[in-house]
Amino acid sequence: MKLIIQIPCYNEAGTIAITLGALPRQVPGFDSVEWLVIDDGSTDETLRIARENGVDHVVCHTRNQGLARGFMTGLDACLRLGADVIVNTDADNQYNADDIPTLTRPIMEHRADIVVGARPIETIEHFSPIKKILQRLGSWVVRVASKTDIPDAPSGFRAMSRAAAQHLMVFNDYTYTLETIIQAGQKNMAIASVPIRVNEDLRPSRLVKNIPQYIKRSIVTIVRIFVIYRPFRFFGLIGAVLFGSGFLIGLRFLWHFILGNGDGHVQSLILASVLMGMGFQAFLIAFIADLQAANRKLLENVRFNLNVLTCRNENIHGGAPDNG
Repeated sequence: MKLIIQIPCYNEAGTIAITLGALPRQVPGFDSVEWLVIDDGSTDETLRIARENGVDHVVCHTRNQGLARGFMTGLDACLRLGADVIVNTDADNQYNADDIPTLTRPIMEHRADIVVGARPIETIEHFSPIKKILQRLGSWVVRVASKTDIPDAPSGFRAMSRAAAQHLMVFNDYTYTLETIIQAGQKNMAIASVPIRVNEDLRPSRLVKNIPQYIKRSIVTIVRIFVIYRPFRFFGLIGAVLFGSGFLIGLRFLWHFILGNGDGHVQSLILASVLMGMGFQAFLIAFIADLQAANRKLLENVRFNLNVLTCRNENIHGGAPDNG
């Protein structure tokens, strides 16, 4: 059994040595433990320091493509390198590496396909009150959309089986954390959560450059999640609100018309017609979006089968070379 610990990096020269120094070389249940660094277009000494500190594999982006792309590049590389289990952690040493055996145990015991580390959010001092609220909101959205019970969905400290990694695909360029859990829930994967510890804050968060931007991007991410993974519910709800509002206004006009006051309420009739028309169109969009979601699932299955075939062929011909 091979475990690969992947670390997406972007200009982490100040912290990558500390992160690598804390990673284990032996984890119960695994014959080998390897480290993979995804260099997401770093312009500092991240890559050199990573190699000097014993990293086994490196894959590089020629320019910065964002955390979500880095995460997916890492998964693809780990699969080509023959990983049976993949652990993802951050380069800023946020997560306590001593909890990796706890993170992988449910997978080794065949109780879970994906395990997400749950941080003690309420006790983390460097998290602002607004960030804590958004963390809880994001986790709630994920629980609703995925029908899972993950208390800390934005956590990037997670383990996944080989089969789970082959199924995952991220559409969001901002972050992978919420979307991957929703995908796993829709694919009926077994998802577990275990409590983990965190380390001292070494640098400001790259995802939270300022609170207004974080709020904006979090809201956009949440809306996109519902549009992509619950399109019928999203557009159907909009259609129901519009059509229902128009219907009620139309009843109001009808009441005045029966009383002989219809001439003074023609505006209500026009508004009711417009709203009901918009609601009907939203219902049509809901059906079209639902069909597109079904096509997306078919394409994800095709991608999974291609991943399996590609990995088998590369194993037959001697494995995958490192990039970098």
